[in-house]
Amino acid sequence: MVILVDTDVLVDFLRGYSPSVAWFDSLEDSRITLCGLSALELLEGCRNQIETDALLRFLAPYRIVWPGPRDFDRVLADFAVARLGQRVGILDVLIGETAVGLGLPLHTFNVRHFSALPGLKTVQPYRKSG
Repeated sequence: MVILVDTDVLVDFLRGYSPSVAWFDSLEDSRITLCGLSALELLEGCRNQIETDALLRFLAPYRIVWPGPRDFDRVLADFAVARLGQRVGILDVLIGETAVGLGLPLHTFNVRHFSALPGLKTVQPYRKSG
């Protein structure tokens, strides 16, 4: 089973948020996959080479996928609507369209943002407290 993970879930894990860590630990038989744009978002947050190297080691075992040509065909129309209606950023639209193109649900907590993308299914992978 392929699990496509959004950036916010990865951030929770990297910060040691216990529900996220427990969820990742439960996926030992699953194939964790992330959009390359999520990897780039995480890299953008690195403050130095030590953090960059640690992040690259963290990402190494996971499958990274990129938007395909058909995903980009949907991006223009969907971004025009989602940007104004839901204030969705271009990277989120690209990540969402990658999920649509793969026919996979996106495991995320940004459900409201992603609701603007036709055909995208989202899953909240664990319960958030607070």
